[in-house]
Amino acid sequence: MKNDKPQSNLEDLNQKILVQDEIMALAKENSPRLLNKFRLVYPDFFDKIAKVHPNLKNSELIFCIYLKLNFTTKEIATYTFVTPKAIQNRKNRIRKKLHIPSELDIYKWFNDL
Repeated sequence: MKNDKPQSNLEDLNQKILVQDEIMALAKENSPRLLNKFRLVYPDFFDKIAKVHPNLKNSELIFCIYLKLNFTTKEIATYTFVTPKAIQNRKNRIRKKLHIPSELDIYKWFNDL
């Protein structure tokens, strides 16, 4: 009976890893399923963002997911087929909308969310 618990925890961990891998793959593919999958797995993330700014567009939420996943500007640009400069501009717009101070690392802000 004592062996059931560690096995169960290991299965839970494996399941979490599989789900995270799927989310990363959806992000890299720029899949339209990314938003819904992320919302199912991390509903608290959207609740917390909604408290800061309740009216973000889906495209802005998807961009926030990329930031939450710690993708670099260059990676986001590659996956979304835009220039790194366009991603920098989007970061600045999101920073203003969410009232993230310029001296604070945007990735840290999203990780702490």
